[in-house]
Amino acid sequence: MADVEEPVMDAMELSGRIVARAAARGISIAVAESLTGGLVAETLVRTPGASVVLRLGVVAYATEMKEQVLHVPSDLLEERGPVDPDVAIWMARGVRHLAALDRSACTIGVATTGVAGPGAQDDHAPGEFHIGIELETVDGLRSHASSHFEPGDREQVREAALLAALRELDAALERTDLVMHSESKG
Repeated sequence: MADVEEPVMDAMELSGRIVARAAARGISIAVAESLTGGLVAETLVRTPGASVVLRLGVVAYATEMKEQVLHVPSDLLEERGPVDPDVAIWMARGVRHLAALDRSACTIGVATTGVAGPGAQDDHAPGEFHIGIELETVDGLRSHASSHFEPGDREQVREAALLAALRELDAALERTDLVMHSESKG
């Protein structure tokens, strides 16, 4: 018997699935982006119904913005630089907290950081990127990062990071213990 592969979804298909599932469950999302430069938030916004779930999108391209706006610890940035899985987690945490400034809350924060190229950055090869995610569950906060390498030009790397971030969001929505916070009105 041959293995049956699941069809690969493109970014807009994933976004549609994410928005529909999050809206149905009252889940809110915030996005912090570096190498993707707004692609994740833009893809979600292109999906009808996004205003119900997307609370905030931040492009923190410069390292000092990751520290000052998203509150990534300065010692972590000094020790490892901005291309790091723990930095991605802190970015996700920071944007989730920013999205709750109005005393509301946000269920999921997701972040992208990496090197799109064409050259290396701080000994990190073009194509290296990390996706961070922080989730509010009924048992407390959960966070993790995934690390990736995508050979190719800038746009191929950025597209791969977009898809990886959307896949992380889609996987997070499989959880049954997420806290509901969807109150956005676009």
